[in-house]
Amino acid sequence: MYITSRTYRKRSIQVLVGGKMVKSVNHSEHLINQPIGMEESPDPPFQEKYKNLFNGSADIELGKNSEELLVVEERELPLIDLNMLNLGDSEREACKRQIAEASQEWGFFQVVNHGISSQVLEKMREEQMKAFKKPFHEKTNGKDLKFSTGSYIWGTPSPNCLKQFSWSEAYHVSLSDILGCGGHCTLSSTMEQFAAQVSELAQKLAEILAEKLGRNYSTFFKETCLQNTCFIRMNRYPACPISPEMFGLMPHTDSDFLTILHQDHVGGLQLVKDGKWIAVKPNPEALIINIGDLFQVWSNNVYKSVNHRVVANKLKERYSTAYFLCPSYDTVIQSCVEPSAYRRFSFREYRQQVQKDVRSLGYKVGLSRFLV
Repeated sequence: MYITSRTYRKRSIQVLVGGKMVKSVNHSEHLINQPIGMEESPDPPFQEKYKNLFNGSADIELGKNSEELLVVEERELPLIDLNMLNLGDSEREACKRQIAEASQEWGFFQVVNHGISSQVLEKMREEQMKAFKKPFHEKTNGKDLKFSTGSYIWGTPSPNCLKQFSWSEAYHVSLSDILGCGGHCTLSSTMEQFAAQVSELAQKLAEILAEKLGRNYSTFFKETCLQNTCFIRMNRYPACPISPEMFGLMPHTDSDFLTILHQDHVGGLQLVKDGKWIAVKPNPEALIINIGDLFQVWSNNVYKSVNHRVVANKLKERYSTAYFLCPSYDTVIQSCVEPSAYRRFSFREYRQQVQKDVRSLGYKVGLSRFLV
C-alpha cells in the first residue's frame, strides 16, 4: 500500500489513505511513495485455520457440556516449604511426608523456598514473552532460535470438536537443542540457566518420592533422567474472544515422571480432584509440581498423574514455563512394585503411542493403553 494523497499543516503532515488519516509526522520524515507497514499480529490464525470448529453455534455447544466444564470452586494446592529439608530430622521427614501425601492425594502440590533464583525466573519470563511477541510467520520459520523442526506448535493437530481444541501456542524444546551450544541467543542461554536450576529441584523431588515408596532407587533418576533427555515447554495463551469456556490447553496428563511449572498471576489452570474440576488459585511465590504418567506406572498407582487443563481468558493473555523430567527414549518403564498394573514399555513406545492417538483421535488416551 502506498500514500495516495497528502495534506500539510504548519508543523505536521497528515498522511491520508482512502480518505482516512493514518499517520501524523513532522516535515523531516520522507513520505512520498513509502509503503505503510501493517504490523503483523503475533497471534496464530486460530479462527482461519479452524473456522469449521467455530462456525454456527460451536461455542454455545461447548458451553452446554456443563458437567465437564463446571468448576466447583477455586482452591489452593497443598503448599510445601522446602526449607524444611534443611532443618532437623523431624522437620525434614515431615517435609518428605507432605510431598508424598500430596502426590498420592492430589497429584499436584506447590513449593516455596525451592532454591530457584527469582532473577532466573524473571529473565525466563521476559525472554519467552519476547519470543512469543514476534510476528507469527517468524515463529513458524524459527530460523533465529535454531530449535529442532516442530518445536513451535499451536492449536491442535486434528481436532474433531471444540473439546479437542487448544487456544494456545508453545515452544516445546528438547534440552539437547540448547545445552552446550554456547547460548546462540539470549533466549537459549536463559533456558539453559533455568534448566540447570530446575533440574536439581526435579531430581531432589523424584528421589524423595522414590524414598517414600520404601525402595532404594537413589541413583535411578540421575542415571536415566539426564538434562539432555528432558524438555522445556514455554506456553502462551492469547486472549480468546470466542468463548469464556474455551480450552487454552485441552484436558490431559503429562507423559513424564514429574513436571515443574512456573506460571504468571492470570490463572486458568484447573485439575480434577475427587472427580470434580477445581480451579487452582495462582501463587506468584510458588512453583507448581505435578506427577506424570511415568511416575504413576513406576509407583504402581501410588502416585497419581491427574487430568488437568487450562481455560483461556477472554481479556488477558497468560504465560507459563514447564520443565518435564524425562528419561532417555530407550529407558524401560516398569513398576517397582508387583504385581504391576501396567505392562513394561519404553519411553519411546509411550511417546509414539500418545502422538499417534492425538493425530488420529484428536486427544491423548494415555496409560489405559498399557494396562496389563
